[in-house]
Amino acid sequence: MCEIIYFIGATSEDELCVSSKACEAKNLVPYSGPNKMRDCFCTINLDQEEVFRTQVVEKSLSPFFGEEFYFEIPRTFQCLSFYIYDKSVLQRDLRIGKVAIKKEDLRKYTSKEEWFLLQPVDSNSEVQGRVHLELKLNELITDNGSVCQQLVVQIKECHGLPLVNGQNCDPYATVSLMGPSRNDQKKTKVKKKTSNPQFNETFYFEVTRSSSYTKKSQFQVEEEDIEKLELRIDLWNNGNLVQDVFLGEIKVPVKKLGNDSFQAWYLLQPRENGNKSSKTEDLGSLRLNVCYTEDCVLPSEYYASLRNLLLKSPDVQPISASAAYILGEVCRDKYDAILPLVRLLLHHQKIVPFVTAVAELDLKDTQEVNTIFRGNTLATRCLDEMMKIVGKHYLKVTLKPVLDEICESPKPCEIDPIKLKEGDNVDVNKENLHYYVDKVFNTIVQSSISCPTLMCDVFYSLRHLAAKRFPNDPHVQYSAVSSFVFLRFFAVAVVSPHTFHLRPHHPDAQTSRTLTLISKTIQTLGSWGSSKSKLSSFKETFMCEFFKTFQEENEMYKRAQGRTRIGKKNFKKRWFCLTSRELTYHKQQDKEPIYTIPIKNILTVEKLEESAFNKKNMFQVIHGEKPLYIQANNCVEASEWVEALCRVSRCNPRRLSVYHPSAFLNGNWLCCKATSENTKGCTPCTAGVPADIQIEIDGDRETERIYSLFAVNMPKLQKMEEACESIAVYQGPQKEPNDYANFTIEDSVATFQTLQQIIAIVEKLNEPHEKYQKKRSSSAKYGSEENPIVGKVS
Repeated sequence: MCEIIYFIGATSEDELCVSSKACEAKNLVPYSGPNKMRDCFCTINLDQEEVFRTQVVEKSLSPFFGEEFYFEIPRTFQCLSFYIYDKSVLQRDLRIGKVAIKKEDLRKYTSKEEWFLLQPVDSNSEVQGRVHLELKLNELITDNGSVCQQLVVQIKECHGLPLVNGQNCDPYATVSLMGPSRNDQKKTKVKKKTSNPQFNETFYFEVTRSSSYTKKSQFQVEEEDIEKLELRIDLWNNGNLVQDVFLGEIKVPVKKLGNDSFQAWYLLQPRENGNKSSKTEDLGSLRLNVCYTEDCVLPSEYYASLRNLLLKSPDVQPISASAAYILGEVCRDKYDAILPLVRLLLHHQKIVPFVTAVAELDLKDTQEVNTIFRGNTLATRCLDEMMKIVGKHYLKVTLKPVLDEICESPKPCEIDPIKLKEGDNVDVNKENLHYYVDKVFNTIVQSSISCPTLMCDVFYSLRHLAAKRFPNDPHVQYSAVSSFVFLRFFAVAVVSPHTFHLRPHHPDAQTSRTLTLISKTIQTLGSWGSSKSKLSSFKETFMCEFFKTFQEENEMYKRAQGRTRIGKKNFKKRWFCLTSRELTYHKQQDKEPIYTIPIKNILTVEKLEESAFNKKNMFQVIHGEKPLYIQANNCVEASEWVEALCRVSRCNPRRLSVYHPSAFLNGNWLCCKATSENTKGCTPCTAGVPADIQIEIDGDRETERIYSLFAVNMPKLQKMEEACESIAVYQGPQKEPNDYANFTIEDSVATFQTLQQIIAIVEKLNEPHEKYQKKRSSSAKYGSEENPIVGKVS
């Protein structure tokens, strides 16, 4: 889902989110060797920066991935790209082909599963960024009285140039005036280690020769001369000892320029022959599902009525008549409704009473203890999403260390006789698997003290609801909780660690199989009931036999907290470890920490300007001593680290309200030029002053999303309204069941009243949205930085 959110007001900014599903590829080009099959994986890139990677599908030319990614985009971008790679053990992974969707085209493919033809990848087509130019045609009179015309080209700056081999590039520009019989070329200076170079260089070109105008009293351009002249700007990365890398180009016909100065931003384009070959080759296809929505977020006061209606949902009797419940009823894909609803309720501390109310409704229809909270209902989906948001850090500090060990030093664990390879020792494999399961399970059990308070509050409510519903079952209060903790939280994270950002990429096939066996076992270990009922949960005989080995043992294992390596060339690489008590970094993964920062000493955590060290994706941890500057692997990882550090330190009493967004170098702060290192910060902190808020949520943004969902599903709201009228008049469903059989209507009068309120609020909010859309469509100036000129100007 790619969502562009526009904020109206003095503090406007754009925020984007993407949810995309790489489903499968087909008909890939066979390998040229005797073995035609390939080991393929797919990456998702913002322009050329990789942000996610799928698992490797071995020995296939039609690999099925079936993986979904959702993330917020912390920067502007031109294309959402998908690359298919052939995995190589000894050499660099081979890029088979790509699908690149321009940002402005994403809306065309929203909520549709489509096949895209793979396009070839070459350096001439891999471009991104924009360039700022000022152009002018001057009329000059020479010393002998003749008149000539001069083209003045000023290259001001570029933004968003790509990384080259993972590093900031060394860009320069060539400026050429092209014609049938001329090619005048000039060149800027090389700018070192930056994706946003400031050139500010001016070049002069003679457009018409002065001899052509010696007898003319008034300047006049001959059509045939200027018609064919074209200005071309090429961006390059200086390769020093290797070949320079093409970064993009723009072309501007000189005939379109006048005597007045013309300034504009241009999107860099691939070469006209880029991505084209003399022979058209079918590289295969990729099936994608990309969702895109656009949210226009109004000032907060516009949402007061809808927000209040949603927030009183936990107190509505019955809960099925509440606005929040109705939202889940009318949305075709409940996930669309769950995410903004849970975030809004979390923001206003209403999630516990709401989940309690909808869980109680679920339990009314539950007849068997062993099916408690097993379906995908509004209650279970809300709990799943709440645990992902609130338990993100808890999951990381609990599972990441042991998952790192399993993935980085894998031991064979296959115990299925059918899948055993020649030479495998099933007894050794059982021991290895037993060791891993013990370690994972006991780590989870020992982590209970670190469980977030909000999760504990919800589980407390579930225990009491379950015990009330099944008073004769002494274990039900525990099975109600364990079904979420193990089945829906830890077990899911174990089998898909990359989805929860516990690992950078999907594990290989063998490790993935090991994680699946561990996940199956801890699900059963975590459930309550008799040994017989636990064994019956396994379909495979070999899993039953393996599980019996746990019935007589109870060893405990302990491990350090989660680690992630971050750092780039020219900065020392270190392993960072974040717990609820301290931030440490280590020279090597399993070594003692070199340096420790207690969480209570952190004053603020903020992004660092690229100009400070000419490096991307940097942030700073300001504490009692000098700031600690850190560079992450990519923009998504940098944002996640800043978010995690802000979250654990947010309630520190001495947090700063202002900071320096750049570094103190050569005797002054680069941001404000102050000469004292102790000078107070010059920029307000983004995280703000200390507060009791645990999660960064924009309530207006989430309310806008809910409004959009109600607006799109207005026909269903009206259908539900008709169903309530029918039930109220006829004291029962007199129409065909299909008219409202899918709606939960316990109290038709209360539900009808809520529906009337929702419809009235949505219709009222439609007016300012329509006004803003008209204003926005007429105010975007073509050629501005926000709306750069695309392609060749003609």
